[in-house]
Amino acid sequence: MNITQEKIDNLNAVLKVNIDPADYQARVDKAIKDHAKKAKIPGFRPGMVPPSHIKKMYGKSILVDEVNNLLSDTLNNYIAEQKLEVLGQPLPKVDDKQEYKWDFADQFEFNYEIGLAPEFAIDFSSKDKLTQYVIKIDAETLAERVKNIRRSYGKMTNPDVSAEDDVLYAQLEQLSPDGSVFDGGISNTTSVRLEQIKDAKILKSLVGVKKDDEVVLDIQKAYGNDTPKVAAILGIDESEAADLKSNFKLIVKNVNRLEESDLNQEFFDKLFGAGVVTDEAGFTAKITEELESMMAQDADRKLQNDVYNYSIDKVQFELPDEFLKRWLRATNEKLSEEELEGGYKDFAQNLKWTLIENKIIKDNNIQIQYDEVFAAAKQSLDAQFRMYSPTPLTDEQLGQYTVQYLQNKENANKVFDEVKALKTIDYIKSVVTLDQKEIPYNEFKELAK
Repeated sequence: MNITQEKIDNLNAVLKVNIDPADYQARVDKAIKDHAKKAKIPGFRPGMVPPSHIKKMYGKSILVDEVNNLLSDTLNNYIAEQKLEVLGQPLPKVDDKQEYKWDFADQFEFNYEIGLAPEFAIDFSSKDKLTQYVIKIDAETLAERVKNIRRSYGKMTNPDVSAEDDVLYAQLEQLSPDGSVFDGGISNTTSVRLEQIKDAKILKSLVGVKKDDEVVLDIQKAYGNDTPKVAAILGIDESEAADLKSNFKLIVKNVNRLEESDLNQEFFDKLFGAGVVTDEAGFTAKITEELESMMAQDADRKLQNDVYNYSIDKVQFELPDEFLKRWLRATNEKLSEEELEGGYKDFAQNLKWTLIENKIIKDNNIQIQYDEVFAAAKQSLDAQFRMYSPTPLTDEQLGQYTVQYLQNKENANKVFDEVKALKTIDYIKSVVTLDQKEIPYNEFKELAK
């Protein structure tokens, strides 16, 4: 057996594999004998089928399987021995002129295209500068957060007349161009939160209404052409909502108002535990602390994203794009040309980041320990559980869930990749210059869009 490499350029090569009968005969004979021991064929006792009979009946398919297995082993061993950094997987080159009899005497020649990872240098230094935002909590953001928390612990009332922050329980009926109810049109009973109405004029028409009042409105204008919200409020698919042009009649069935909870000790104890907060000043300080922690996380996510984009732009190298596109087509049969061309840029960018990651990890001998993967998975699961239950799990329970979660190989690989990315970003942050800049939260929200 012989394997050679023909280099096309720095990013592409062809591997030629020559296989003689002597290379595969022993494997095929063994496979035939193994098959004979397990075969159940009428006229023969179990395990007593002659290998010659198996060869006559199934020999060709066994030969094909064993040659394919030999090819796979040969390619993988060669790539490992030669330390080739291959992108994707080797792709067989189809040769219409080459025909084989598969009669156990063929001399095979197979050619495989491979895409090679590029060679590149990484030279981050203190000359590279990135902005690290320090988000300041403005009075408006603090007031909004306090309001939402108080409403979450408040009580529901049903006033006679609606105000700006109320929720209308209403029926929405699709109208024809002449203003009549469209026969067989969209009809949905739902809750309309007035705080979500984007158009000031429409909002004004919904303030001051009472039960059984009717208001005609442009549903798209009301929600600022936000297709997902229009679809949700009408109970229809987003594709249908995107093309919807009709006006709707809103018929009020009830006015609901969520009154804010009083700032008393009972409220403080529900939020923070008995006696932790005893007055409004302490409550405001706690909410401010919570917001600052959230803002710090938002700022860190922004910095991580900026590090990613800066690295992609700074470290320049080419990929074997045409090979990678062929590989994507070969491994995704349902992938259309439109999907391939539309998604290839993101695929290539993510692959580029992976190569940058791998080089930084290797060049700086950065280790990723199981304890770090476990801690990251545990933290993620804790955050998920807290979304659904105000009572946190015990550390022991959380640890058990984490062990179970990581037993799934896909989950373990996902968390490993997340830890790897964070370590790479932390390394880059430690090398470049981070210029701190204070910014109000409302400005940061616009910046982070």
